[in-house]
Amino acid sequence: MTLLLTLLGVLVFVVGLLFSIAWHELGHLSTAKLFGIRVPQYMVGFGRTIWSRKKGETEYGIKAIPMGGYIRMIGMFPPGDDGKVTARSTSPFRSMIEDARSAAYEELQPGDESRLFYTRKPWKRVIVMFAGPFMNLVLALAIFFGVWMTFGINRTTTEIAGVSPCVIQQSENRDECRPGDPVAPAKQAGLMAKDRIVAFDGRAVTDWAALQKQIRDTVGPATVTVVRDGARLDVPVNLIENRVAKSDGHGGYVKGQYVTAGWLGFSPRNEIAALSFGESVDHLGDIVESSVQGLVNLPAKVPALWNAAFGGAEREADSPMGIVGAARISGDIAALDLPSEQKTSILLNVLGMFNLSLFLFNMLPLLPLDGGHIAGALWESLRRQVARIFRRADPGPFDVAKLMPAAYVVAGVFVCFTLLVLVADVVNPIKIT
Repeated sequence: MTLLLTLLGVLVFVVGLLFSIAWHELGHLSTAKLFGIRVPQYMVGFGRTIWSRKKGETEYGIKAIPMGGYIRMIGMFPPGDDGKVTARSTSPFRSMIEDARSAAYEELQPGDESRLFYTRKPWKRVIVMFAGPFMNLVLALAIFFGVWMTFGINRTTTEIAGVSPCVIQQSENRDECRPGDPVAPAKQAGLMAKDRIVAFDGRAVTDWAALQKQIRDTVGPATVTVVRDGARLDVPVNLIENRVAKSDGHGGYVKGQYVTAGWLGFSPRNEIAALSFGESVDHLGDIVESSVQGLVNLPAKVPALWNAAFGGAEREADSPMGIVGAARISGDIAALDLPSEQKTSILLNVLGMFNLSLFLFNMLPLLPLDGGHIAGALWESLRRQVARIFRRADPGPFDVAKLMPAAYVVAGVFVCFTLLVLVADVVNPIKIT
């Protein structure tokens, strides 16, 4: 039964992945057709074509490797300086440029001269290239808000789950008290499990992150207001300094990092609760912030990822994860001993995070990503505006093909990184505990 559930979880992720890719490419396809650009192909996946059908002027199909997708637009790059596809050159970098330019014209047909991508105004090209990532963003938001406002999220509350009997530094990684350990301030003050903290030193608190910050910023006497058995009580406490796990600023903790801060000595209770629309917007801000930070920190995680893949080191919980790893995680989630609605919400969140990551990654201003083409169109628009202001000749379209040598380098780096993540996901996967 566990194996069947695991395979079902993997299947759900693969179907969600294919839909996300198709949805992304649909954004490019629909806007390209809207602006009259000819699109010969719309493909989900890479490699050998396993199914295709031509409708109108576009061939729609599915390929064997579900690692991405593409649409083929006529005239992605402008012609060479002579108005034609430049002749072959012995220079390897020039060859890259000419190969890219040739591919953009290889399916040119009579009448296509007015349907080339590069002939469209820069703002139209920006829309076409942005539409793909934007579709992923729309799908991510639909999933997130649907899950958060229906199933809810697992969040930390201000209710006390348990009180520490003694003072233990969190960096010691022990739970049992030793002779001579002083009594924890919360126990000494008489705080109890199921007490719900509603104010700290007269300031109302509604979420754990705010309460955690107030506690850590305080050393010495304070008043904690709790609701116990329906009655509101003011409890005097005396907070002490202790060595505690570093906060991530959102109520969570940074693994392996410790700081000295104010300490009361209790653990909060977690619950699964639906969010309001406003709370969902706030939570989305936290998710986007952490995702952007994760993207920025990606290069710094490569050494640890290498050690996990080839050195036998422990795989970090926030290590980069690829499609294979995400599929494996989805299988593990489906096999968990949890209510079906909870497993469904977690699987949907995984798919939502995948689409948010696709949006952020594709918006990087690097070729061959969508963000690179957007940057090229914006640069062309800026050049033409400057020429117009200073009454200079129109500089013409910006030749993105000249950046193809750099694009091949970027693509090579991405391929190497993808292979590294793939190896790590196979030999030392991230596991759900």
